[in-house]
Amino acid sequence: MTRRSIEVPGLHHGGLPIPQASVVGNVLVSSGISPLDPVSGSVPATTDEQVEVVFDNVRRILDAADGSPDDIVKCTVFVRDKSIRPVIDKYWLEMFPDEKSRPARHTLRIDLAEPLQLQLEITAILGEG
Repeated sequence: MTRRSIEVPGLHHGGLPIPQASVVGNVLVSSGISPLDPVSGSVPATTDEQVEVVFDNVRRILDAADGSPDDIVKCTVFVRDKSIRPVIDKYWLEMFPDEKSRPARHTLRIDLAEPLQLQLEITAILGEG
């Protein structure tokens, strides 16, 4: 099978040669998805704005891969401080309102570069949602 890189205009890894995601067959695995606003090129100041932007970036990556949030089977959330879980849950429930159809999720606390409050990774099975 052929691997293809997924790129999204305005999203990047600081000039490093790392795609936003990689797809083999119908399996998509993302790189770290940050709350970088692809229009302004900056990371929002507030936690709420960062969480909103990072979930928007998930949608952008899936759109670029011809997928949707319904295709996500696993999401790993890396946070600076686990106290932001209620903010994450707010946007999580917007993206996945059906309690009987949500992806697995794991939240881990790590040291993130300033000013990041969180970063996500997803695994999706495209066309399965």
